[in-house]
Amino acid sequence: MTVHRAARAASAPRGSGFWVVGAVLVLLMLSSSVPSALYVLYQQKWGLSSGTITVVFALYAVTVLAGLLLFGSLSDTLGRRPVLGAALVLAMVSMALFAGAGGLGLLLAARAVQGLAVGLATGAMGAALLELSPASRPALGAQVNSAGPTVGIGLGGIGAGLLVQFAPAPTALSYLLLVGAFAVTLVGVARMRESAPGAGGRFRGVPHRIHVPAGARGRFTVLVLTIVAVWSVGGFYLSLGPHLALSLLESTNYLVGGATVALLAGAATVAQLMLGRTEALRTAVLGLAGLLAGLGLVLLALGIGSAAVFLVATAVLGGGWGAAFLGSFRALSALADPAHRGELTAAVYVFAYLAMSVPAVLAGMLTNIHGLHRTSVGFMAAVAGVCALALLATLRLAARTRAEGSTA
Repeated sequence: MTVHRAARAASAPRGSGFWVVGAVLVLLMLSSSVPSALYVLYQQKWGLSSGTITVVFALYAVTVLAGLLLFGSLSDTLGRRPVLGAALVLAMVSMALFAGAGGLGLLLAARAVQGLAVGLATGAMGAALLELSPASRPALGAQVNSAGPTVGIGLGGIGAGLLVQFAPAPTALSYLLLVGAFAVTLVGVARMRESAPGAGGRFRGVPHRIHVPAGARGRFTVLVLTIVAVWSVGGFYLSLGPHLALSLLESTNYLVGGATVALLAGAATVAQLMLGRTEALRTAVLGLAGLLAGLGLVLLALGIGSAAVFLVATAVLGGGWGAAFLGSFRALSALADPAHRGELTAAVYVFAYLAMSVPAVLAGMLTNIHGLHRTSVGFMAAVAGVCALALLATLRLAARTRAEGSTA
């Protein structure tokens, strides 16, 4: 029976496997943003502070990192399919924990299991999308790798916001629907083609390598600055963004919080679709310029207390976020040979999740001391400094690349 399933998976069309992995990526990112739309409700029901909320959020990022560090290259030896299958089972367990949570303890447990699922899947998803890209569109893998998270985050934010505001059982229904969606994709993964060149190895219970090729470390260092800037913004919006939006808009409608996350992610997705065929480093430069413009508008909105300017700023910031991530990820994905794609993809996401978690926790702690408004101003100013540094470094890298006659 096992041999029959393996043979059937090996003969599966390449394109169908690509879209199955894309669906897994979107669903995992969607599920990760659903709690963001519920944080305000959790705060009200259970009396949680902003600092506690950012700890809950950061626990997810920390366990993602743990999964990456322990299993980041596992799919290079074991195979993409078994690793993705295990990750989906863990994702379903986490959704069940979320649905049954009645307080902080189970909420933390659910977030931890969810993070481990995403960490386990991240390297495998990134590599599989590059390997299974349609032959007629080889760049599509990198595009889905970068657009998938923003699509998922946006859908999760707006979907959860709608369910919380208008549907029964607001803290359970979203998660129960996701259990069913993950079960469907698990069937797809079981039937998809295996794409890892070294698949078939044995599982070893030791940490796997997070590796950057020696000759690419200079470029990696420059490009990862953009990753840090992008995901610092993402971490802030996913943890404290809904609360900030409700404060500026003076609203008690839970849909507002989810819509803020969706606006950021939606603008990011539009930018990625528009710039999908643009040179990678040029896309990163345009994205960083957009991030700086968006951060400047957010600071203006906070300074004058304007909800309208804040919404415009979020859209501009989202466009820059999407373009910067697309460009930097495409440039980074070209640095590894096929046998080590999982390792390099995991290395990229180690920096992404560190940037997502550490600044968000610091912001949450400072919010308890200085308030949300002052903390937001300081946070956005600091991220703008990182963006400016990344922009200068990327412009120099692009100039050097042109001089060398490369289009990476």
